[in-house]
Amino acid sequence: MSPAITQVQLAASEVQLAANEASEHRPLIISLFAAFVIATLFITVWAGRQTKDAADFYAGGRQFSAFQNGLAVSGDYMSAASFLGIAGAIALFGYDGFLYSIGFLVAWLVALLLVAEPLRNSGRYTMGDVLAYRMRQRPVRTAAGTSTIVVSIFYLLAQMAGAGVLVSLLLGITSDAGKILIVALVGVLMIVYVSIGGMKGTTWVQMVKAVLLIGGTILITFLVLLKFNFNISDLLGTAAENSGKGAAFLEPGLQYGATGTTKLDFISLGIALVLGTAGLPHILIRFYTVPNAKAARKSVNWAIGIIGGFYLMTIALGFGAAALISQKEITDSNPSGNTAAPLLALHLGGVDSAWGAILLAVISAVAFATILAVVAGLTLASSSSFAHDIYANVIKKGKATEKEEVRAARLATIGIGAVSILLGSLARDLNVAGLVALAFAVAASANLPTILYSLFWKRFTTQGALWSIYGGLIVAVGLVLFSPVVSGDPKAMFPDVDFAWFPLKNPGIISIPFGFLMGWLGTVLSKEEPDTGKYAELEVRSLTGTGAH
Repeated sequence: MSPAITQVQLAASEVQLAANEASEHRPLIISLFAAFVIATLFITVWAGRQTKDAADFYAGGRQFSAFQNGLAVSGDYMSAASFLGIAGAIALFGYDGFLYSIGFLVAWLVALLLVAEPLRNSGRYTMGDVLAYRMRQRPVRTAAGTSTIVVSIFYLLAQMAGAGVLVSLLLGITSDAGKILIVALVGVLMIVYVSIGGMKGTTWVQMVKAVLLIGGTILITFLVLLKFNFNISDLLGTAAENSGKGAAFLEPGLQYGATGTTKLDFISLGIALVLGTAGLPHILIRFYTVPNAKAARKSVNWAIGIIGGFYLMTIALGFGAAALISQKEITDSNPSGNTAAPLLALHLGGVDSAWGAILLAVISAVAFATILAVVAGLTLASSSSFAHDIYANVIKKGKATEKEEVRAARLATIGIGAVSILLGSLARDLNVAGLVALAFAVAASANLPTILYSLFWKRFTTQGALWSIYGGLIVAVGLVLFSPVVSGDPKAMFPDVDFAWFPLKNPGIISIPFGFLMGWLGTVLSKEEPDTGKYAELEVRSLTGTGAH
């Protein structure tokens, strides 16, 4: 369960609950949504007026402070699936559910220790800048751009479908044409955010969303603890008793102790999440929005603090739901427990009461804010990579002006938005968990090995980079296509057919080592002599910031 892995199901289940149990309060929820959209559009237009060149569009003029960027990074990372999915996992599986929170947080240590500072020192706008510094520009930038766009498109598909389901159910729209129209409207909103506001507008939207999410989580956490007189022992004890599982609810093994395959699946997913985060394109571009590497490192420190505090509060959300709501009520609402947090809000405020509806409305608004912020970040990452890596450096061979580059990025935003609208419309009734898992698998299998080899291995060559990116990409895609995520399972994308010969739901345990292996193999078999002078320059630059943009 990645931070975005069940976005569509979460959105649908959450709003179905709102529609069924608090439909008379729908105007309140819609008003909150409208207020957020209007406020963020205002921010976007304001930021767009200050976007004058490529540095402004791609990196917000590198003017954001460490705290501001840390807040924006948190907004990019803490999705509605983190909020609702982890709470649901804890509510149903206790200790094992909280392991997700730990995995997501540990991932930031990898980003802090290995990627943030060297990447900020070595590149300008995209991951391709780092890879192409000492390699052949055109093939490496093409590969980096392809990987970035593939990861972003699959993420966008989940977000777009989730946003469409969320808004259409809130408005009571049931027709297919109406749902497609909603997806299109959300896509247009996304295109406006990025094409007008660029990185400045996107960053401010993500900061606002992070504050909303943290605020909503603090409120519900406070209300849960108030119910138990701030006695965490009583909270955990009541949760264990009410779960029907007793002491086992507070011990490991409830979800991932059944068979060897489930244990292996958890290890595979954990590896993908921890390593994939440091290779996610929309996270990597955030390191370029600060003035220097020191600020990049500090922004990750801020992000770790904010995200850590958020995940700590998921204990109160998940165990609070287990303590105050019956397991049957949770699973009847959603078999995966994804509605545990909304149910908790209703119960804390009073079912069918105005306070319950208000708390539910707040969670719905936060979920929608999350989708918009994540969608904007993903679109910006993919359009930036297309414009800077593929258009400017491959098609135009480095001769494009900054004005042409920004125009290409804006056109790419429209193109990527159109693709997302089309795919989101087609996938509005599908389980897209496999597509998001694929995005994490690609990031961990293709992007991270290539980044680390480029930064820290003197012998690494262009062939090694290409083998690593394309090898990791192909294996990750292939294994997910033939996994239970796509077929052979009641919750699969295509449940009526079965071609799932790969038993795990996440390919990370195979595809990530394969990506590293292909990078090494491509290098040792290459006849190309590595440019040791360029590597020495890159090493000094990545460690000291000398010559950084």
